[in-house]
Amino acid sequence: MDNIEKSEKRIKNTGRKPARPPKDLTIAVCVLAAVLVISLVLIFVVSQRIDSLAGADKQIKLSGQSGFSCEYSEAQKLYPFSEGVLKVTNERISYLTISGNDIYTSSISYQNPQCVCFGDYAVVFDLDGYAFTLVDRDKVLYGKPTENKIKAVNVSGNGTVAVITDSPDSFGVILLYDVNGNALSQWSSYNSGYPISCTFNSDSTLLAVSTLNTNGAVVVPYVRLFTLTNGDKGVEVADNAIFTTEDNVMFSSLFFSGDKIYCFTSNSVYQIIDTEISKIDFNFSAINRVTLVGDKLYIVYSDGISQLNKLAIIDGNNTVLYNSDIGSDVNAVCTNGDLYAISVDKRIFIYRGSTLTEDISVDEDVLRMNFISGDKLCVVSSGGVHTVN
Repeated sequence: MDNIEKSEKRIKNTGRKPARPPKDLTIAVCVLAAVLVISLVLIFVVSQRIDSLAGADKQIKLSGQSGFSCEYSEAQKLYPFSEGVLKVTNERISYLTISGNDIYTSSISYQNPQCVCFGDYAVVFDLDGYAFTLVDRDKVLYGKPTENKIKAVNVSGNGTVAVITDSPDSFGVILLYDVNGNALSQWSSYNSGYPISCTFNSDSTLLAVSTLNTNGAVVVPYVRLFTLTNGDKGVEVADNAIFTTEDNVMFSSLFFSGDKIYCFTSNSVYQIIDTEISKIDFNFSAINRVTLVGDKLYIVYSDGISQLNKLAIIDGNNTVLYNSDIGSDVNAVCTNGDLYAISVDKRIFIYRGSTLTEDISVDEDVLRMNFISGDKLCVVSSGGVHTVN
């Protein structure tokens, strides 16, 4: 005990503190800890990425497919159409092959060019401008000026073009032109409110127009139906019917399905059968995209902001045939016959009817896509134009 006490006294008398680890060793330990944390984060991210690709039927490197490469800024101007792509700029419209070769070019002068494609026809129009152009795969069919600003455009399967413009003396105007550029009709909305959207039926004999009247204490939606018939003097347009509901909603889009008309708001679906309009009992919190394929509706929706997107497939009897999560960001949708393709994140899902037939993982961001040559996809990505079988 005496020796221990003497030893403790000697230590106290020296005034020395217990030894500390070297500074370099402390820094090394901190660096190793940081590297460990970063590694764990990377492992988590990679595992999440692997999980996101799990279940894909195949993975495709788009740059390795046939087509042509281009910068992202140029790819944004390309629209898959017919057997090639339309390149739309402020100065010109060009139709290109899948290899990037010019078939035809036409000069325009649009401030905000937009493109709508349907079947064998495409309309390029100047949004909030005063002109539009109709083209097919062979040539530019015609270009037309408008008196008032263009708000929306649609085209039917036989090349009839419907143009919605504003108007200084009414809520808006619907202009109709045939495939040769002849003016068919001009309807001004005085009592029905602002024209929102329009759509043709499958044989281009009916046109449905969604309008919204905001004059009263509450908004009132209307659906106006027009008949297009071939007469001695060409196509004749006549009022057919008008529909409304007491619900304070806005029908942002419309679809014909046989004799039925579907009307869509941001979170609900209505149907018009005969003379009645009624709400269908579906639970969609936020509808993002709607596509009609045959008699089936493909509805992309989510349960709220920043929620995962889902796909619901509904038949003509309003029965939900399919309802499943599909991903975060929906990039593009296209159809061909009974085929429906949707690009979500870096995946392309292809459905036939209500069955998922293909799940493809790709390595580039998809901007637009369309079916060409039957079941082949033309994909415009951030790196160019590619075909996927």
